Amino acid sequence: MKKILLGMSALISAVILTLVSCGSSASNTLKIGGVFPLSGGVAVYGIDCRNGILLALDEINAAGGIGGKQVELIAEDDEGASEKTVNAYKKLTTKDKVKIVIGSLTSGCTKAITALAQAQKIVQIAPAATAPDVTDAGDFIFRACFIDPFQGTVGGLFAARDIGAKNAAVLYDVGNDYSVGLADNFIRAFEENGGIIVSRESYNTGDVDFNAQITKVKSAQPDVVYLPDYYSTVSLIAKQLRAQGITTPIVGADGWDGLTENAGDEVLNGFYSNHYAADSTEPKVQNFVKNYTAKYKAVPTSFGALGYDSMYLLKDAMEKAGTITDTTAIKDALAATNGTYLTGSLSFDAKHNPVKSAVMVELVKGADGKLTTQYKTTVNP
Repeated sequence: MKKILLGMSALISAVILTLVSCGSSASNTLKIGGVFPLSGGVAVYGIDCRNGILLALDEINAAGGIGGKQVELIAEDDEGASEKTVNAYKKLTTKDKVKIVIGSLTSGCTKAITALAQAQKIVQIAPAATAPDVTDAGDFIFRACFIDPFQGTVGGLFAARDIGAKNAAVLYDVGNDYSVGLADNFIRAFEENGGIIVSRESYNTGDVDFNAQITKVKSAQPDVVYLPDYYSTVSLIAKQLRAQGITTPIVGADGWDGLTENAGDEVLNGFYSNHYAADSTEPKVQNFVKNYTAKYKAVPTSFGALGYDSMYLLKDAMEKAGTITDTTAIKDALAATNGTYLTGSLSFDAKHNPVKSAVMVELVKGADGKLTTQYKTTVNP
């Protein structure tokens, strides 16, 4: 009996030690939620963004973490579908008990959870959702990227001033708020700078044959074509443009990120507005590109840079607030941000939109014969 009691005592002690150990481990970890399209049509965006966050966390954790705690990213895949974004958000906030969420990537998916985050006082930062109304839900919602009106304006100014175009055609997705918003602001800026829109053609999300619209574009003889859409669609349109003999410059926006891995010569003589340039001479950017490339064997797109910036924006805000749990204090500190990050010197306006510069990059062939991007110019707000 004595041996049995001793055995039971030892077992109970082991269980207690295990529970204490587990509790200690959990208390030493700060969990951050992430929602990204890790599969589906825009998976390049989500994977790069998650990778950028993980690279930031490698650095942050190696330096001691935040508030003395190691930081863990719990990443969920929404496949670029808003209903799955909602499911991912609910899982993160109920099961994982996170108080901070990074994501999602596209504007529609991001907007699907902003009202929930605001009501629950969850700090949400969207790395790349550019639609103007993303932050309308309230003061717990932020973004790391500039908004579509600015980006469309940058494209219009670049086409008129840098390319020297007088006549432009615009081809856009009538069912995509991102595409429509960019097209509208490009047109306004181009016309305000003396340009004329000679053709404005639309298509529907999911279309793969654009030849009818392109025939109309060709007959209008534009000096430049503006294509505000995501990389997979842009590649299809560009192939059909070039096949019909349209060799004029094509201009787009940050949705083009991913073309270097998913397109060919059809996108040469193409330019797009972006959040950073991988070939920047800024030491901070060079170090990021070097470390990202070493870890992931690929040059980071702007989505990697925006994910990296999002994590550092949150780190700086938590350290400034002196808390990792009080989300009201964290969002107040985040709103007061004024610092330099990968994607530029950044502060937030009253609607938590960043005030920062945009760059224009060109798609070119690198020394290895592969597509890459090359910095062209910076446009300030």
